[in-house]
Amino acid sequence: MFDEQQPDATLSAARDTSGLDALIARAARAGKGAPPVERWNPPFCGDLDMEIKADGTWFYMGTPIGRAPLVRLFSTVLRKDEDGKTYLVTPVEKAGIRVIDAPFVAVEMDASGIGEEQVLTFRTNVGDVVEAGPEHPLRFVDEVGTDGLKPYLHVRGRLEALVARPVMYELVNVGEEVEFDGRLMFAVRSKGMVFPIIPAETLKKLSA
Repeated sequence: MFDEQQPDATLSAARDTSGLDALIARAARAGKGAPPVERWNPPFCGDLDMEIKADGTWFYMGTPIGRAPLVRLFSTVLRKDEDGKTYLVTPVEKAGIRVIDAPFVAVEMDASGIGEEQVLTFRTNVGDVVEAGPEHPLRFVDEVGTDGLKPYLHVRGRLEALVARPVMYELVNVGEEVEFDGRLMFAVRSKGMVFPIIPAETLKKLSA
């Protein structure tokens, strides 16, 4: 539990570089095990000068956080609320941070089984291991300005991982044409679910 009597026991105390140490300590206590951040309802204590770039790099006050264990620690107390904003949450407080795209990046994929028995397992840049399926769907979004697709994997709560481009190529390699909602789609399967990527006829035109 957090000691509410300590003068630095708020995320809002982390307003300069020295305040980061206190923030680390609080996240460590909240982040042990699998913290139930979805059940916590602490008051909002302001925004932090913390940002997650599109490539998954975390910045604090404009400086990259280069310590991977620290980034993994902060990632365990992340929560995205219904307002669309992302917060660091402890049992007694929450502070807003900026996320340019998705908070996580899926950097590795393993495909096991075939057909309806296939399972796609992803590893994120912060150490989450997630099997795509009913509880963790994949979705594909048109990328503005490139005519490409950006795949996202649900990780937990409202948090997603952007699938890194090299992993996207692996994903496409295990794709197949599947009848989906009355239309032939190029799609991938995992844990009995079909995740459509693009209409099969569109893919053929692009490949011509």
